[in-house]
Amino acid sequence: MAGRGSRLRPHTLITPKPLVPIAGKPIVQKLIEDFAHDYDGQIEEIAFVIGDFGQAVEESLLEVAKGVGAVGKIYHQNQPLGTAHAIYCAEPSLHGPVMIAFADMLFRADFSFDKNAEGIIWAQKVPDPSAYGVLKLDQEGFITDFVEKPTEFVSDLAIAGIYYVKDGDALRKEIKYLLDNDIKEKGEYQLTNALENLKSKGTKFIPGEVKEWLDCGNKPAFIAANKRALEWMEKDLKIPADTKLENSVIIQPCHIGQQVKLKNTVIGPYVTLGDNVSVYNSVIKNSVIGDKTTVREALLKDSMISTNASYNGDFKNVSLGDYTKYEE
Repeated sequence: MAGRGSRLRPHTLITPKPLVPIAGKPIVQKLIEDFAHDYDGQIEEIAFVIGDFGQAVEESLLEVAKGVGAVGKIYHQNQPLGTAHAIYCAEPSLHGPVMIAFADMLFRADFSFDKNAEGIIWAQKVPDPSAYGVLKLDQEGFITDFVEKPTEFVSDLAIAGIYYVKDGDALRKEIKYLLDNDIKEKGEYQLTNALENLKSKGTKFIPGEVKEWLDCGNKPAFIAANKRALEWMEKDLKIPADTKLENSVIIQPCHIGQQVKLKNTVIGPYVTLGDNVSVYNSVIKNSVIGDKTTVREALLKDSMISTNASYNGDFKNVSLGDYTKYEE
């Protein structure tokens, strides 16, 4: 999660993309909690590979690990040299069974698996595989090839960005081989090359099934992912007891944070409000509003406003970053 998240700006100018809340929780936290829920065992350690995000971010990530009973470790990738290089930045943690995830997407999948499997690569069937890296299988269901953005049909199983390798030490050695010999594709060290080397030496990889895969890379995708995540969670959504409603209505599904104040307002459907949000004389649909933000006199739809912001205007579609004030 070391990338800048430039496609989601201005919402990632001071907050790393995996920590931007979606349906009430940071993306990386939701991903980790889903793993922990499905995994039949104790997660011992979670290694976060990040950029220079600051001490407060690092402390929040360590708390995420602690929340699932794991020890958190922080590693830094200071140059964008590819997925294999990013993973090797966490080299001290690449021992024993290892699960790897790129923490800028949400998944709906069963993450329980046979611990005796040598390797698992999660994938989803897609109608147009030409835009993805895909898996090719043999008749026994083992992965035979990784094909990047095929121009002719070879498979519709798109690689989702979640991997399990039983022998983390072997993976570490294969990545080191790429780095030591400067083996790159498109100018970067690629994880799939290390996995290909493992496979050629006898590691048997099988596919894992992803039922749904949500990109959170830009504002429209993030809003759509928030909507879908709220649909997944609908039966568990509750309005906190400290919510102050004055002549206001909440249309579910919505996530409402703590200490929210609503006056002469309609919220929902498909809205996430962070903690300490105040909304007055407004209607908000299908939008995400960050912590400590105030909205007045607004008719918002498909909008995203980050933390500590203030908005008072009549645009219907807004993208407002942290600590920003807009008034007409």
